[in-house]
Amino acid sequence: MDQLESARQALARAQTVEQLRQAQAVVLPLEYGLSLEQTAQAIGRSLAWTCRLRNRFLAGEVAGDGQRASRGGRRRQNMSLEQERQVLAPFLDRARTGGILVVGQVKAELEAQLGRPMALSSVYNLLHRHGWRKLAPDKRHPQSDPLAQEAWKKNSPSNSPNSVQAGRSRRRSG
Repeated sequence: MDQLESARQALARAQTVEQLRQAQAVVLPLEYGLSLEQTAQAIGRSLAWTCRLRNRFLAGEVAGDGQRASRGGRRRQNMSLEQERQVLAPFLDRARTGGILVVGQVKAELEAQLGRPMALSSVYNLLHRHGWRKLAPDKRHPQSDPLAQEAWKKNSPSNSPNSVQAGRSRRRSG
């Protein structure tokens, strides 16, 4: 009953509510014969949480002491944020200077780094995480020649069925 004695001591020196509940999760069943369901109801936690508190106490952990990492963070990450930045750097630099960011190329590079296939949605999520956003295309093609377009407009046949003038002359008033 060494565990019961250490639980009683923890009950006496508990500084937070969680520490008190953890000690009660051990003392109540051992000293008063309560079931885990009754203990959970008495300390105001679910059965699963009561079992977790009890098992952690028996393993030597104290609730709320800051030793245990909180549940957060990126648990299913493929790469760290720094590794992602390194892989994306050449693509984003090219895109910032007016180049086109082709997601297929980024996906191929990421798959080569990881050594396994990667979903396209994961690539888009990664790009979004690093501040990339899809911009609307320009009104004109980057390799277009405005002078050549104007020359073509001036020299194109006016009797073309698609020309504006031919379309107007076909209309009838009335």
